[in-house]
Amino acid sequence: MRPEGRIFDVHPLVARADTPVEITVTPLFDHVAVTDGVEYEVTYYPTEEFSLQSGWPEANKPAVVRDGRSLRFRQYLEGEQEHVFLLEAVQGDQRRRLGEFRVYSVGPDLAGRFPYKGDLHMHSSRSDGREAPAYVAASCRSIGLDFMALTDHRQYEPSLEAIAAFDGVRCDLRMYPGEEVHPPGNPVHMVNFGGRRSVNALFADEEAYRAEVAALEERLRQAQPPGMAQPPGRDQSSGEQALPPGVDPYQYASTVWTLAKIREFGGLGIFCHPYWFTGHRYAPAGALTSHIFATQPYDAYELIGGYHLHEIDSNTLQVARYHEERARGRSVPIVGVSDAHGCERGELFGWYYTIVFSGRLEFDDLTTSIRKLWSVAVEALPGQIARAYGPFRLVKYALFLMREVFPAHDELCVEEGRLMRLHAGGDPDAAARLEALGGRTDALYAKLFQI
Repeated sequence: MRPEGRIFDVHPLVARADTPVEITVTPLFDHVAVTDGVEYEVTYYPTEEFSLQSGWPEANKPAVVRDGRSLRFRQYLEGEQEHVFLLEAVQGDQRRRLGEFRVYSVGPDLAGRFPYKGDLHMHSSRSDGREAPAYVAASCRSIGLDFMALTDHRQYEPSLEAIAAFDGVRCDLRMYPGEEVHPPGNPVHMVNFGGRRSVNALFADEEAYRAEVAALEERLRQAQPPGMAQPPGRDQSSGEQALPPGVDPYQYASTVWTLAKIREFGGLGIFCHPYWFTGHRYAPAGALTSHIFATQPYDAYELIGGYHLHEIDSNTLQVARYHEERARGRSVPIVGVSDAHGCERGELFGWYYTIVFSGRLEFDDLTTSIRKLWSVAVEALPGQIARAYGPFRLVKYALFLMREVFPAHDELCVEEGRLMRLHAGGDPDAAARLEALGGRTDALYAKLFQI
């Protein structure tokens, strides 16, 4: 958080573009208090150097009005961009800079969408993680996440266990069911985020599963090669194209089948970490990965995933592949995930996450927004400045949010996460104390976002 964020209360920080907005600045401490006999001056800079309506740069000093302890000024925020305001105290010939404040104006399609942080891929002690499901969920809130799903290997029930641990308790963290799906004999990892049923459970009847995949394989063999006219009624996006050389027919058919089942069960099907380097090669094979990108049977691509510091090359490749696919004209919905196998290991957990720009913090709103490209993936490695990846305008907006908005949001979440852990551990008073904290992040957004 920049120092101004602790010393001043400023709102709104996000507003609709192409409207006049009244901005209020309230000093919180007496070393910057509004004082009699002192004039206050604001100098305005649009970061894109575009603000014809306001007359910038000629008329770049909006009038400042004192209102008790606060200062108010109005500014027409032109276009979608970040706006900088320098506040100075002027007394005679002396000028003292009090602070620099930032406001962001968003276009009409972003107005009404709030930034929600989430992790859609992580593990508990029920598979190969370290902590119990409820502990993982509570830890997610303590680092500022708004939504999460536990996605243990081959197991759906641990995600339900995490949700059940807080049944009847006011929690502002949204917890959704999930699992990491591993079809037999298929190296492609997929996440079922929010599905109503387990896909892994279907593999218990492997004979039935194999029969369905074999039928899909046969259809794929009969499909036209990519680029040729498709028969009437054939959905090219379902993956029904002839297979290029090097693509294992079973593995591809299994992938398409699995992602279709996730969708059938109401979930978001995520194509996970295609550049995971294991066993001296990338898994899955490069030809299979390329065909999955070409046919896009997935709902979202795991752009940034849970790689340790010595594996960062894999994330670099996944980002580069995303940009290459976008350059080919493909729409690629994206997520960022930690794939953490422990919350207290000092690695992975909190390093990667998704920001979804959504009207509401509800499953259908979140997943629809991801599918429609309203998300970015964030990499926040220890000791480094956080980076966002995705569509340019959303990345630019996300950088502002990570600097100006999320620090205040995340501070509110710390105590909520701690009380969630206490409740899961059996503290009889934690639920009531958690109830008293409910709605604080919503109230913060209502104050900071004038959209």
